[in-house]
Amino acid sequence: MRIIGIDPGLTRCGIGIVTTAQGRKVVFEHVEVLQSPAGASAPARLHQIGSSIERLLDGHKPDGIALERVFAQDNVASVMGVAQISGVVMFLAEKRGIPVSLYTPNEVKKQITGYGAADKAQVTTMVTRLLGLAAPPKPADAADALALAITHAWHLGRGGTARRQNETQGSLGASLGSETPAQRAWREAEQKQGRRRGARGG
Repeated sequence: MRIIGIDPGLTRCGIGIVTTAQGRKVVFEHVEVLQSPAGASAPARLHQIGSSIERLLDGHKPDGIALERVFAQDNVASVMGVAQISGVVMFLAEKRGIPVSLYTPNEVKKQITGYGAADKAQVTTMVTRLLGLAAPPKPADAADALALAITHAWHLGRGGTARRQNETQGSLGASLGSETPAQRAWREAEQKQGRRRGARGG
């Protein structure tokens, strides 16, 4: 089974591809970081990165996509870029019938390093070791994308669902352990947003 991990971003978008083997073993296949110029218009940047993602999906034909789900309260500009690229990924995936699964950074760190608050250097070190790479993948977006792919490969290897989008603690317990602070914050924000929509009647 081939999994593509995507660390979404408008300036840099990490792409990591692995295939699954027996047990928890995963095999490295491809990694790259897509970029778009900060001075270009948003539509042009989305088209540039979106076209590259489309090329990779059609070229590698993955069985699943692991996409980072970021919850942030402060850096609105950064979150907007992540959300825009995430939307492009979901559109392209749905068009091809490829299931998309969402993981918070804390979930990925916990699976890869055993510690939900691990730093990027620790994640990179473990990704390099797990995939038997001769050198660490750089920049960090590349390692993060591979970590996402590995996390989803392990999730599927344990019999997890092909799509993980709105799961909360109850359904995550068997596959990823207890709810992380990032998961909890995301869930609470979604619930609050739902209540607001209900109060407005739409």
